[in-house]
Amino acid sequence: MRLAMMLTSLALLSFSASGCGQGQANPAAASDDRLSGSIQLAGSSTIAPLAIELAKRFEELHPQARVDVQTGGSSRGIADARTGAVDLGMSSRSLKESEKEGLEQWAIALDGVCFLVHRENPVRELSREQLMGIYCGEITRWNEVGGNDAEIICINRADGRSELELVTKFWGIQPMDIEADLIAGENQQGIKMVATDLNAITYMSVGASEFEANAGTSIALLPLDGVAASVENVANGSYPLSRPLIFVTRPSVSKLAATFISFARSKDVHDLVEEFSYVPIQD
Repeated sequence: MRLAMMLTSLALLSFSASGCGQGQANPAAASDDRLSGSIQLAGSSTIAPLAIELAKRFEELHPQARVDVQTGGSSRGIADARTGAVDLGMSSRSLKESEKEGLEQWAIALDGVCFLVHRENPVRELSREQLMGIYCGEITRWNEVGGNDAEIICINRADGRSELELVTKFWGIQPMDIEADLIAGENQQGIKMVATDLNAITYMSVGASEFEANAGTSIALLPLDGVAASVENVANGSYPLSRPLIFVTRPSVSKLAATFISFARSKDVHDLVEEFSYVPIQD
């Protein structure tokens, strides 16, 4: 069964059920105790926390269904979707042209990538060239960019992470050009590393970083090209380093997987998307 046809059918059913009324549909009205089975998701650590909450709500609506979520990075999610190791891959970037054959992608939210320093670091803005200089080993001390006389602890992202691909493309360099002191895998790991080291710098999800900063974590989000790193600016399109958060599938999937994708893209979960400081998809 082709996924696009299935999602179209599900959308028509949803429209028929909601009628001509205004406002958000009642999620309980979409409950279907007959839908059963299990689906597996793997991939982006940026998407995983949101996917877990989506799964919980989906399972409440469909008590006989189970949704298992694992991480491993965007590249893993795409690869596992291609081989059929999982039903849905999670990727925090769009598919490359070389990856599109035999796969389909479905955006569930938008996010950006921002650079982080410790909250007590006096540096509050770095140019695109200065950031690239830090990551290419040309700038090694904070006083070279207006900060303290201390060594810069440069934290890169692990191979296969979408943030690494997005940032190197932004700078027009290759991953091998980066000279880093440490490597961070998951978003939370990188955020914690910066929050506990006054001289560290890294780059992470705007949504996850803004959420942690608002919760009191000792990090500061640096603007990029003069634009503040915020969910608001990702939403209005002014922030220069943004990306879609997507599910990746083969063209044919089960009814359960298709229903979950439709649910994850619906207005019924906009509150969850916003809770994680991401930008909902507007159909």
